[in-house]
Amino acid sequence: MTITPALSDALTILAAAGIVIPTFARFRINPVIGFIIVGIIAGPFGLGSLTSRYEWLQWISITDEAVVEPFAELGIVLLLFSIGLELSFRRLIAMRRQVFGIGAAEMVLTAVLIGGSLWLVGWQPQSALWLGLALAMSSTALVLPISGTQSAVGRAALAMLLFEDLALVPMLFLIGAASGSAAAGLGSVAIKGAIVLAVIWLVGRFALPALFAQAARSKKPELFLAISLLVVILAATATASVGLSPILGALVAGLVIAETEYRSEVEVVTEPFKGLALGVFLIAVGMRIDVRALVEDWPSLLGALAAVILVKSLVTGMLLRMAGARRGVAAETGVLMASPSETTLIVLGAAGVAGILRPDTVAFWSAVTAIGLTVTPLLASLGRLAARRVDHAAAASEEDPPIEGRTVIFGFGRVGRMVADMLDEHDRPYLAIDSDVDGFMEARRSGYSVLYGDVSRRELIGKLDLDKARAVVLTMDDPVLTARIAKRLREEHPALPIIARARDAEHAGALYRAGVTDAVPEALEASLQLSEAVLVDIGVAMGPVIASIHEKRSELRAEIMESGQLDVEPSLGRRRVRDSLA
Repeated sequence: MTITPALSDALTILAAAGIVIPTFARFRINPVIGFIIVGIIAGPFGLGSLTSRYEWLQWISITDEAVVEPFAELGIVLLLFSIGLELSFRRLIAMRRQVFGIGAAEMVLTAVLIGGSLWLVGWQPQSALWLGLALAMSSTALVLPISGTQSAVGRAALAMLLFEDLALVPMLFLIGAASGSAAAGLGSVAIKGAIVLAVIWLVGRFALPALFAQAARSKKPELFLAISLLVVILAATATASVGLSPILGALVAGLVIAETEYRSEVEVVTEPFKGLALGVFLIAVGMRIDVRALVEDWPSLLGALAAVILVKSLVTGMLLRMAGARRGVAAETGVLMASPSETTLIVLGAAGVAGILRPDTVAFWSAVTAIGLTVTPLLASLGRLAARRVDHAAAASEEDPPIEGRTVIFGFGRVGRMVADMLDEHDRPYLAIDSDVDGFMEARRSGYSVLYGDVSRRELIGKLDLDKARAVVLTMDDPVLTARIAKRLREEHPALPIIARARDAEHAGALYRAGVTDAVPEALEASLQLSEAVLVDIGVAMGPVIASIHEKRSELRAEIMESGQLDVEPSLGRRRVRDSLA
C-alpha cells in the first residue's frame, strides 16, 4: 500500500482526534485548545516544515493545508446543520426580535466602532468598513458548543450568531460585487435563493418523513445517517450554486428535519461526525498560526486582539443590559462573544481576493483571528468568573429586613422551594438562603423571599437574627455541611426548632446527635410511599398495606433512635400536634 501525503495527513488528523478528545476530557479541559495546538505543532509551520530534513516526520505532521480545508468546511456545514436541528421554524420566528434586533445592533455597532477607529488612523473607508464587519463576527463553531442554546447566555449568543450567519451571505456577495466578479445582480441572487430555499422546504416537508419512515422500518441506523448527510450536502450545494453560502443551506436543512418526528434519531447518528469535523476545522485554524511570526510581532498581534476583545465585549454587554438581560448574563455573553470568528477568516480571504484588503493585512488579521479562536475557551471561563462576581455584587445589595417569627430556610433547591410554597400557603413569613447565583436570581424574579449567601460562613448566620426566628429548616444536599450547621445552631440557639432534610436513617441519626429537632429521611419516606402504591396496585388490601407501612416506620424509628442515641422516639411519619392550636 502506497502512503500518499493526503493519506498521511488524514491518519495524523484521526490520531489527533483519538488522543486529544479523551486526554482533555480526562482533565475536564475543553478539547478546542487541544485541536488548535495539534494544528500548530503538526502543521506546515511546525513539524511539517521539517519533513524535508527528517522524512519520518511525515507520519506525524500535516504538510499540505489545502488537503485539510475541504474537511474543515464540512465541519462548519455539519455544525450549522446541528444548530438547525436544535431549532425549529416556530422557535426562529419567535426569536425574530432578538435576531434582527439585538443581533443586528451588536454587529453593526461593533463594525462601526472598529471600522471608524481604523478610518481615523488613516485607513481607506472601504477597507476599514469590511475589516470592521469581519471582526464583528463571533465564532458559531466554538461559542454554541460552550454555551449551549438552552441557558440565558446560550439564547442571547444564539440570537446574535444567527444574524451573523445570515449576514454572511450578502456580505460575500457585496465583496464580489466590489471586485466586479459578481455576474448577476443582487436581486437575481435573492430570487434564485428564495426559490432554492422554498424547494428545500417543500422537499423536506413532504419527502423526508417518508424516507425516514422507511429507514425506521429497516431498523438500520446507517440509513438515517446516509439520508441525513445526503440532505445536508444537497442543501449546501443547492444554496452555493445560486450564490448563497452553503452554511445557509445546511442551517435550513437542519430546520426542516427538526420539524419531523425523527429529529432525535438524526441528532444521535450525526453527533460523532459533527465532533470529528469540528476537530478538523480547529486543526486547520491551528495550521494557520506561524509561531515564529508571532514571536517576532507578538506586541502588535496581542494588542490588536485585546482591542477587538475589549470593544466587542463592551458593546455586547451594553446592548444586552439595555435589552433587560441580567448583569451576569450580559457580562458572560459579552466576554464569550468577544473573539473573532471562523467566518472572519472567510470574509478576510474574500476581501483579499477582491483587492479590498492588502495581502499583508489579510495575513496579519488572520493570525489575530486564529489566536482569538484559540483563547475562546479561556474567554468563556473568564466570562463565567465575571458573571459570578457581578451577580454576587448585585445579590449582596439585596437584603430583606428581619421579620419577627419567620422561618429561615437554608438552601433553596426543589426541597427548599416546596417548604417555602407551603409556608406561603399558610401565610407564614420565611426567608430562604441560597448560594447558587442563577437559582437565587430566578427565585427573586419569581417573587420568593430569598437572600444570596453561603450558609457555611459563620458571619452570614450571625446576620440572620435567628433569636427572633420561629424555626430553621436545613434542606442542603450535603450531609457533612448539614450536620456541622445543625451542631453550630444548637450550640448558639438552644431553644430554636431545627428541622433537617436527611438522606437515610443513618444520616437522620447523625443529625439527631448534632441537635436537630426533627430529621426527615427523604429516601425512606419516598420508598415507603412507593411500596404502598405498588402493593395497592397489585391487589393487596388497603388495611394490611397500611399496617405493614406503619410497622416498617416503627422499625425505622427504632433504628434512628438507636443510631442517634435518643431518649425519645423520633416522629417519622407520626406528626405531633403540639402547639397546633397555638
